[in-house]
Amino acid sequence: MPNRLETYRVQAYNTAKQSENKMHDDTVARRFGFSGGLVPGADVFAYMMHVPIARWGRDFLARGLIEARFIKPVYDGEAADIDATEHNELLTIEVFSRTELCATGTASLPAAAPAVALNDYVAVPAVTERKPISPATFEAGKWLGTVPRRWAGQDAADYLADIREADPMFAREGLGHPGLIQRVMNRVLVDNTILGPWIHVGSRMQLLSAARAGDEITARAKVIANYEKKGHRFVELDALVVANGETPLVHCHHTAIYQPREQAAA
Repeated sequence: MPNRLETYRVQAYNTAKQSENKMHDDTVARRFGFSGGLVPGADVFAYMMHVPIARWGRDFLARGLIEARFIKPVYDGEAADIDATEHNELLTIEVFSRTELCATGTASLPAAAPAVALNDYVAVPAVTERKPISPATFEAGKWLGTVPRRWAGQDAADYLADIREADPMFAREGLGHPGLIQRVMNRVLVDNTILGPWIHVGSRMQLLSAARAGDEITARAKVIANYEKKGHRFVELDALVVANGETPLVHCHHTAIYQPREQAAA
């Protein structure tokens, strides 16, 4: 029988109000029909990750599988309720805010992490000079890299506070939260072009190894799709996120609207 887990409630926090992506700015987001700046999908995903991490602990960081789709915005200061039901060792996760379904997803704990060959993913640097988005920027088959990033010490503590994660395991064991991987995946887009307002709409993550606080993290991402749907321009990435140039952390499929229809029509 399905087992309904206790609801996990978070007071959402827009960590990106000052970011380059103005979809997180109240004034700009309202022009696109939203009530205010969007809480980043990467952070909503991090809220969702609390449930499988609480269920499976450190094992989930080493081999867990999780995916999410973002349906409606979560706004700064609003309560976000993360509901989950477990059935046949699969967690079905839903995020509600202001009585609306904002995100859906699933999580599970495979018996072992799948083997992934590091050399199957091409390491390239981020562009040296970012230019405005063009049809060639996210051409299918193109490899994209990121500027290396680290979260350690106060930066790591601040990140956990930002996503409202109070599990002491991360600080106690010096572990990096997997939500950080989503920030790196977003940087695949931002490190390689100048975008207007854009929206992260979904991701799938197969965790391969637990990140350590202070790891140098990069992504090796291949553009696998670039298409128009309902006037929006979408990009899909297949990426391996790597620690210190040698340890695969996560195999990730990442989807974003890089050009909303309001921008594409302009």
